[in-house]
Amino acid sequence: MTQIRPQPGIMEIALYQGGGASIAGQEKPLKLSSNENPFGPGPKAVAAVQAAAGAMHLYPSTDHAALRNAIGEVHGLDPDRIICGVGSDEIITFLCQAYAGPGDEVLYTEHGFLMYKISALAAGATPVVAPERERTVDVDAILDKVTSRTRLVFIANPNNPTGTMIGGNEVARLAAGLPDNCLLVLDGAYAEYVDEFDGGAGLVDARDNVVMTRTFSKIYGLGGLRVGWGYAPRAVIDVLNRVRGPFNLSTLALAGAEAAVRDTGYVDHCRAVNTVQRQRLAEGMAALGFPSDPSEGNFILCRMGDAATAEAADAHLKARGIIVRLVAGYGLPDCIRITVGSEADVTRVLDAMADFGGTA
Repeated sequence: MTQIRPQPGIMEIALYQGGGASIAGQEKPLKLSSNENPFGPGPKAVAAVQAAAGAMHLYPSTDHAALRNAIGEVHGLDPDRIICGVGSDEIITFLCQAYAGPGDEVLYTEHGFLMYKISALAAGATPVVAPERERTVDVDAILDKVTSRTRLVFIANPNNPTGTMIGGNEVARLAAGLPDNCLLVLDGAYAEYVDEFDGGAGLVDARDNVVMTRTFSKIYGLGGLRVGWGYAPRAVIDVLNRVRGPFNLSTLALAGAEAAVRDTGYVDHCRAVNTVQRQRLAEGMAALGFPSDPSEGNFILCRMGDAATAEAADAHLKARGIIVRLVAGYGLPDCIRITVGSEADVTRVLDAMADFGGTA
């Protein structure tokens, strides 16, 4: 038997579990477990991917210039300070690979995205958790956990799976309170669901210790293409490009993402529908006795009272062809996360939960 061993930290990684996608015996369940756009990709993105399909035999661009320029134009950012990756997950991995290792610490919040811990362990760094306050990022708690070994601090704003968000002044206070040898990473996977919100881009421009990540998997409806991007100081982008594979994004992914980011009308439509249906879903579930914190994403996190009730609700919905997300892995065993779907989807969830009898 081989005696070779993996690098320290690798065997401590618990495999990431995505949202469920199937129910035994049911052909087309309603999937509300992965925060996907219920309307799918916009027609312009679909057309761009179809048009690019004939070039699949050619290697894609190595510098992603067309996509970076499109992102820069739409968001008013310097394209030379943008990096593209296989979802924002890959940007997170690059950051840990480039800036953290054995002896270093990577800090994230109590109910933060699981990939922060996974990427830290994969790099050999030590993951450190800061408590949240009422399922919301607590800046003072984060700063209390910072040590001379801290190299990266991750916060998702809005956060997944809680949906909560902190204001720009608090984010700026966090950035100002970090030591010079530490980067603050603002995960903006759900930023497009917030009206008039730049995801932290302005703070990236104002400081040299802040990085912003974004994704095309949520409001743009391109989860299957796997495209994300980051915006950072030039020196950080230079470092990350040195660990990025030259052909990390496919021709189809690049074409679809460029068309999607330029289709601002579709994004505005999806945001508007989400805002209305999110309120319907939250108010309806609260009326049934299952409240949630105000959410800024395309999902709500319902507090079910205890773990047994959360599991019973999950089973109850599955029996009616609806898949939601249990979030015990995020330290929230008494909650379920429900993606905001279309008007019909929300009605279906509320109708199904109207006769939920709890654990009795």
